[in-house]
Amino acid sequence: MRTKLSTKGQIVLPKQARARLQLRPGTTLVCKVEGDSIVLTPEHPAAERPKLVRDAKTGLMVTQSPAHVSVSSDDVRSALADFP
Repeated sequence: MRTKLSTKGQIVLPKQARARLQLRPGTTLVCKVEGDSIVLTPEHPAAERPKLVRDAKTGLMVTQSPAHVSVSSDDVRSALADFP
């Protein structure tokens, strides 16, 4: 994956990287310089979030979440934003 530094010193993290690490707008990243490399690490690990999956019986898209996580309207909006 490649990205480019803007004239304002900003970068865009590739969608594949954001999706894999479940990074959302507002996520705080810790920046470290290690030798000739810049390492960005999420300040807090990604929490298990509800996601959209296809129901095997009906074929419809439904939310699926870990047993200890309740699904809010914001969670559904966030999942839909990531939906292809």
